[in-house]
Amino acid sequence: MQRKNLIFLARLCGQAERYDDMVPLLKEVVKTGGELSVDERNLLTIAFNNVFGTRRASWHIISSIEQNELRDNDKHIATIRAYRIKIENELEKICRDVWDLLDGSLIPNASTRESKALYYKMKGDYSRYLAEFVSGEKHNLAVTSAYKAYKIAANAARTELTATHPLRLGLALNFSIFYYKILNSRDRARHLAKHAFDDAKAELDALTEEPDGDSILIMQLLCDNLILWASSDSGEPDGIR
Repeated sequence: MQRKNLIFLARLCGQAERYDDMVPLLKEVVKTGGELSVDERNLLTIAFNNVFGTRRASWHIISSIEQNELRDNDKHIATIRAYRIKIENELEKICRDVWDLLDGSLIPNASTRESKALYYKMKGDYSRYLAEFVSGEKHNLAVTSAYKAYKIAANAARTELTATHPLRLGLALNFSIFYYKILNSRDRARHLAKHAFDDAKAELDALTEEPDGDSILIMQLLCDNLILWASSDSGEPDGIR
């Protein structure tokens, strides 16, 4: 199937919210070679965010049920645990699929700092997501992968993107969450989030045109996290970005 037909069908799947059908089409687009257009990158991000996000939400629900069952009644614990592991295997496969696309084609073919920042942010994100539920050596490898990818993405974003660019802000949001939740480096998380928010606010104050809606939303998430982290160490809002 030609690239343009793959893209049309992938967009159709997205409109129908058939994200599991959308992913293999976009894998085929990547295999055709070359750098993805902005539209193609957006479709790829949407597809993987949704196939991963639904399973990630399911994992949190099943994990909560498992904990409740351990406290109240262990009669069904083996069944619940087996189902949780099934979901974890699906999540891990999605993460590895993303890594394969990034390392095998997308990152080597990235010709701009913006696309490089996006792809390394994706690698950081999916490494962080994996680190949330794997243990042992897999956890250590995922943490190392996330940290390295986020650092490369941050360097690319700082040199190319404005402080209010949604990609740069989204990267700061997710990198700070990584510091807070995965590395338990709370001071570093607060510093990164506050620095990103303050830089963006200063830039917004100097703008004469209407700011980007996504930028405002991410700035609000950064602000919410800073408020929450200042008063509580219980967690923070975290959307897949």
